[in-house]
Amino acid sequence: MELSLKTTTYGVDDQSWLGSEHGTQATESITIDVSTLTAATHYPDGYIKSGIPLGLITASGKYGLYNDAAVDGTETLVGFLFAAVPAPSDNTIDVAGAMLTHGKVRESRLPVAVDAAGQADVAGSIRFV
Repeated sequence: MELSLKTTTYGVDDQSWLGSEHGTQATESITIDVSTLTAATHYPDGYIKSGIPLGLITASGKYGLYNDAAVDGTETLVGFLFAAVPAPSDNTIDVAGAMLTHGKVRESRLPVAVDAAGQADVAGSIRFV
């Protein structure tokens, strides 16, 4: 059993995409399927950026990158990764995170753009400013 103290540094989280504090105390714990992300785009610095739009993969119950053209469940936007999480070196390893499902989002500051269909998916729970 490994009991030594370890410190990991993986960058500074940029939560400037949050439009307000509203909803940040009620995030949901989720499992992210890292294989739905692209390393060079979504975690180039070794951590998955906060503000990544997420959809629920219906077959696994895990969350993946929102993609309106998909047919696996991720074509429906359900929320955004609330805080950055360390990315595994192997994209077959899932990671835990927190998802914002209610609140205000600064659209221009998101790390990945969300189309009109995605915005319509979360209308009533997330407001884009």
